[in-house]
Amino acid sequence: MTEIRWLEAFVAVAEELHFGRAAQRLHTSQSPLSQTIRKLEADLGTRLFERNTRSVALTPAGYALLPRAYRVLHEMRLAREAAQTEEAGVRGNIRIGFSGAVNHLTLPPLTRAVRRRYPDIKMDLTSRVRTADGLASVAKGALDLAFVGLPESPPASVMTRLVASEEVGAVLPLDHPLAQEQSIPLKSLATDDFISPPLDGSSSMTDVMLAACQAAGFRPRIVQELSDPYMVLTFVAAGVGVTLMSSGIAGIIPSGATYVALDDPPHFMNHAIAWSAENDSAVLAAVLGVVEEIFPEVPR
Repeated sequence: MTEIRWLEAFVAVAEELHFGRAAQRLHTSQSPLSQTIRKLEADLGTRLFERNTRSVALTPAGYALLPRAYRVLHEMRLAREAAQTEEAGVRGNIRIGFSGAVNHLTLPPLTRAVRRRYPDIKMDLTSRVRTADGLASVAKGALDLAFVGLPESPPASVMTRLVASEEVGAVLPLDHPLAQEQSIPLKSLATDDFISPPLDGSSSMTDVMLAACQAAGFRPRIVQELSDPYMVLTFVAAGVGVTLMSSGIAGIIPSGATYVALDDPPHFMNHAIAWSAENDSAVLAAVLGVVEEIFPEVPR
């Protein structure tokens, strides 16, 4: 099992690209972790990381090893689950990624149902996982399940299930001239400053916002990008700008902001769950069974 611990150490450093954070994640100190990586490099006869006092980066050999390390650790996890499975029920771990505030109506029902049905399943939850990251992570085995925006073209091995479709509206500061309206035309925000999720193609909410604004005849003037959806809402409440969000967030908007519906035509944010068809974990199969029960098929 020594080699497995070596691979676990390698994956932690490869994902964090920081020995201190990786050591903290593995509940060890930095010196033993560095020694473990050196032992692995000596055993393989090649350097896996380029490191200096300020940065850590994977070498070409490190990049080549990473997907194989994921597969080995995944197979070990499956073997451990199989050995621990008892007639009383399924046990083991499942790693679930979600974006944050936009999942507050979809994540809790799933976690509560899994805890009730399978008390021996441990759920490791990772927040601030945007759609592109979630799809990539389930494809390579770093996550078992991810809440994402429904993708048009997911990776070949990735399966998705639509779990909610929410109409998109505007989030405005309370002192905005249109904040007290029941609904507004989107084009009425054409001259406003916008707060946005990242513009790097990783966020489905950004894609929906840009498409809606384009359909209304303008490109939003984005003055701030934020990766945390709740921080987007907080910046709106602070008066920095406006944004578009799915209607599900209306109940958790911070004081200082309000949700206002948009006039027709409606635009929708489609929320989905993604997993890999190549992941044959018994725990994942059990959780997907729960998903089918609590999230009825949503018409597309």
